[in-house]
Amino acid sequence: MALRRPGALMRAVVQRVSQASVSVGGAVVGEIGAGVLVLICAMRGDGVAEADKMAGKVARLRIFRDAAGRMNRSLADTGGAALVVSQFTLAADMRSGNRPGFSAAAEPDEGARLYQRFAEALAGADVPVAMGQFGADMAVALVNDGPVTIWIEV
Repeated sequence: MALRRPGALMRAVVQRVSQASVSVGGAVVGEIGAGVLVLICAMRGDGVAEADKMAGKVARLRIFRDAAGRMNRSLADTGGAALVVSQFTLAADMRSGNRPGFSAAAEPDEGARLYQRFAEALAGADVPVAMGQFGADMAVALVNDGPVTIWIEV
């Protein structure tokens, strides 16, 4: 396993949705009703521990309304699902110029492995999981609920 580079953190953007789907070549490969869309990016130096920690954070993230209308419930509390989509562009480095650099993203083989591990860990937390296709040109459709969008790094 590669040494963890300071500042390298697995990243996710989590959006609360009333529905979401992902298509490849015009065919739907994953879809959910109410729950979350998770755009996930493994960074260089990330490993199984980060994937598992991120899955736990997402599963327990309290962004769903309770009876009083406050964001106080998790996916487990609501029975919601997760649509997990790989998103290496979350590694974008914009410190110099206007063209993003992606060298902080995990290598493709490692990224694919950690993407799969994250999805498996999320499913292991009793969250129904649908997935995109790693490395594919995907079309993601969603109805953002709220909107609620959360950035997480672990």
